[in-house]
Amino acid sequence: MKHIQIIMPEVRECSAQSCGFNKNLGCHARAITVGDGQNPGCDTFFAVSDPAGHAKSVGRTSGVGACKVADCKYNEDYECMADEIVVAFSNSKANCQTYVHR
Repeated sequence: MKHIQIIMPEVRECSAQSCGFNKNLGCHARAITVGDGQNPGCDTFFAVSDPAGHAKSVGRTSGVGACKVADCKYNEDYECMADEIVVAFSNSKANCQTYVHR
């Protein structure tokens, strides 16, 4: 398998504990996508009934692969330029708490 190495912001913390990628308040997806154009939701979030049993990649730190929220001050050409982000539940959705309107 070929691998690429890229620099991207780290998902420092995620409190969406019902997500299949969440283990111990950490995101273990290779990378997440944020947003749907206006809402800074975590598009990688998916609910599972037993999240502790699904995070097989524990130890991996997730990054932000893309951000589709063009009006975020950290968005440059649909890539996140924040040093790190935090994801948490807001209005029953997993959202990027680092989002700041331009």
